[in-house]
Amino acid sequence: MQKILLFIDKVSTFVGHFFSWLIVGLTLLISWEVFSRYVMDNPHAWVFDVMIMLYGTLFMMAGAYTLSKNGHVRGDVLYGFFQPRTQAALDLILYIVFFIPGIIALTYAGYSFAIESWQINEHSNITADGPPVYPFKTIIPLAGLMLLLQGVVEIARCVICLKQGYWPSREEDVEEVDVDKLKEMVHADDVATPAQVKS
Repeated sequence: MQKILLFIDKVSTFVGHFFSWLIVGLTLLISWEVFSRYVMDNPHAWVFDVMIMLYGTLFMMAGAYTLSKNGHVRGDVLYGFFQPRTQAALDLILYIVFFIPGIIALTYAGYSFAIESWQINEHSNITADGPPVYPFKTIIPLAGLMLLLQGVVEIARCVICLKQGYWPSREEDVEEVDVDKLKEMVHADDVATPAQVKS
């Protein structure tokens, strides 16, 4: 069972990493448009639409990746003080009552939006020569399916934690800041605390 959970984590991680490269494209596009607008005096009205679509795609496709890393922001400050079984019970209730119905609704509605957009060959109407919208709307149900799959994995983790009393392992990924490595680099253990200085 754990192998399946970690495999789905790996898929979510791969998808998240793959779509994270959109930030490079977005940065280059914005830089090029700023140069074109202010230096060449040749702005492009469609760039604004494309920037929104690129960012939206990046944001949506990172959802499952963030969930697989347990990286979404929690609003409950007490959650961290609970025992793992209490955390798992709370998470399980919230996943079943709110998450799963919400993601199913998102996927279903997104599928309808995408199908209709493809059928009418939808283009952005912000500009006269707007870019096509249907590829972007196709991302909505895909992101929903990825989130739904990762949500099922998280529900399985909750059930495992309720049975064994501790959280099962997750797929490891690069951390934004490796605190232990940072301490090692600056020899933080050798630095005296204010209390040690006074004594």
